[in-house]
This record gives sequence, C-alpha cells and structure tokens, in this order.
Amino acid sequence: MNTLGDIVTTLFGENTQTVDIIILLTILTLLPSIILMLTGFTRILIVLSFLRNSLGMQQTPPNQVIIGLALFLTIFVMNPVLTRVYNEAYVPYTNQQITQEEFIENAMAPTRDFMLAQVMETDLNFFVSLSRSEVQDPESVPNSVLIPAFLTSEIKHAFFIGFMIYLPFVVIDMIVASTLMAMGMMMLPPAMISLPFKVLMFVMVDGWQLVIGSMMQSFRAY
Repeated sequence: MNTLGDIVTTLFGENTQTVDIIILLTILTLLPSIILMLTGFTRILIVLSFLRNSLGMQQTPPNQVIIGLALFLTIFVMNPVLTRVYNEAYVPYTNQQITQEEFIENAMAPTRDFMLAQVMETDLNFFVSLSRSEVQDPESVPNSVLIPAFLTSEIKHAFFIGFMIYLPFVVIDMIVASTLMAMGMMMLPPAMISLPFKVLMFVMVDGWQLVIGSMMQSFRAY
C-alpha cells in the first residue's frame, strides 16, 4: 500500500520542496488538535478557567489572555519534548537521513514518553480494557488507547487543582455572606462585597505565581 510520501512523489515527481510545503500545510491544519490532544494544554487551560471563575470575574482576564498564557505555559512544559522531536526527528528528516515513516515514529517517541509519564494508571487500564487489546506493558499501548487515556487524566488533574483553588475563595464567600446576613443586609449581593477581598487576597499571596508553580509541579518528569 502506497504511503502519503509515495502518493505525493507520484503526483509531483521528485520536487521535495513541493512535498515539504504539502506536509507543512497538513501539520498546520492539524496543529490545534495536536496541541490539545498530545500536550499539557488541556490541563493548563482548565486550571486557568477554574481560577477565573473562582475569583468571580467572568471576563477578566479575557479569553484571549487565558488562551495565550496557556499556550506559552504549554510551550514551557513541552520544551524538553520539542527539543527531542527537533533533534531526533526534524533534523535527520531535513538532512534526508530518515524516511517520512521514521520521521513520524521518531517524533511520536518523546511525545509518548511524556504522555505515559502523565497518564494515570487507572485511566490507562480502563481504556486498555475497553479496547480489548492485549498489552504486555505500557510501552506497547497503541496511540488510539494512550491518547484518550492521557486526555482523561489531564482533565482529572485539572479538576483536582481547580478544587484546591476554589477552597479559599469559597471560605471568603461564606464569611462575607454570613456577615451580611448577621447585619440584616439581605438584599446586598455577597459576590459584590467578596470580589474585592478575593482579588486582594490573591494579589497579596502572589496567586499567579502559586497557581502557575503548582501546575508546573503537577507535570511529572519523564
């Protein structure tokens, strides 16, 4: 069966520049899905969304800022993986030392190492059992099983961190609501009073550094 490279070569001859452009356009088309499925972007974005909701500010920071911060934090987390992909896959492929199939395999190897380091064993076993695959060890788990298990684990990690972020802000909301009720100010929305106190506490404890530091530490080294 012909590979993509064979088909492209048949259509365009030996013009490697044309082949490279087609491959690049294909990668750019799939890039959002790749970032979402194979990196820590999902965990980081969900945690930042939890943080914004716990503060009670629905539009601050704006979505563009949240997504931009999540993207660059993802690049920071994935830098060792990207370095390995560049050295082990991209450079040999551009030097025509490996084939297209070897390029994909070499690029997936560090990505799989990262996902295997982050995925929860329970999630991995769950999807292995659903797929009814005979897997001897985690290294032999197919990508079709590893990727959904990894995404599920990322969501679990994000929800756990989000729960820990919510706790202090819930305490502030409860204190403000109890105080207003004791003062007989039933008609005054507690969120209006608690918001500046939550922002003040978040700034005083350097909340951004704490949240980002906790997220970075939650990614296990591989």
